[in-house]
Amino acid sequence: MSTPSAHEVTQLLRAWSSGDQQALEKLTPLVYEELHRRARYYVALENPGHIIQTTALINEVYLRLVDFRGVTWQDRAHFLAVCARMMRRILTDFARSRHYQKRGGAAQQVTFDEQLVVASEPSADLVALDDALTGLASVDQRKCQVVELRFFGGLSVQETAEVLKVSEETVKRDWRLAKLWLLREMSGGEERNAT
Repeated sequence: MSTPSAHEVTQLLRAWSSGDQQALEKLTPLVYEELHRRARYYVALENPGHIIQTTALINEVYLRLVDFRGVTWQDRAHFLAVCARMMRRILTDFARSRHYQKRGGAAQQVTFDEQLVVASEPSADLVALDDALTGLASVDQRKCQVVELRFFGGLSVQETAEVLKVSEETVKRDWRLAKLWLLREMSGGEERNAT
C-alpha cells in the first residue's frame, strides 16, 4: 500500500469534520500504519512485562477520535498532534494506575529518546515526564506543545511549525529550551544548584 499524500489525508479529515462518516472509513486505513508505528514505539518504551499492547493503544485512540464532535481538522499534522496528545494521556493514565496499584514499586519506565536526552541516564518515568510537561505548560504552553508534537506525535520540525503557526527556528529554539527545562525538572532540580 502506497503512502497517502498529506493533501489526501487533509481532504478526508475536513470531510469528516463536516459530518461525512464515509470519509472516516476511508481515512482510517490511510493513517493506521503511521499510528501503529508511533504506538509501537511508545509501547516499546514501557518496561518488559507491561500489559498495554500496541493494538490496544491504537484502538483506544480510535475510540476517543470517533467521539470527537465539531473538531475542524486543519491538516494531517493537526490530526497527528491530537493523536499524540491522546497517546500521551492514555499511557500516562495507564502508568499512574499501575503506579497506584503497586505503590510506586512497578512504575512504568520510558526512555525520553536517546537523541533528546542530555543526561547520562536516558530513562525517565512516564509519570514524572507527564508531571514535568504539565509544569512546563503552566510556564510556557507552546514549549509543551512542541514536546508533545515532536516526542509523542513524531512530527518533524516543519510539521510542528505548521501546526503551531510559528517559524521552524522558533520550534528549534523551543525544542532546545524545553528539553533543558524538562531535564532540570526531572532531575529534581539538581541543575539549579550546580551554578
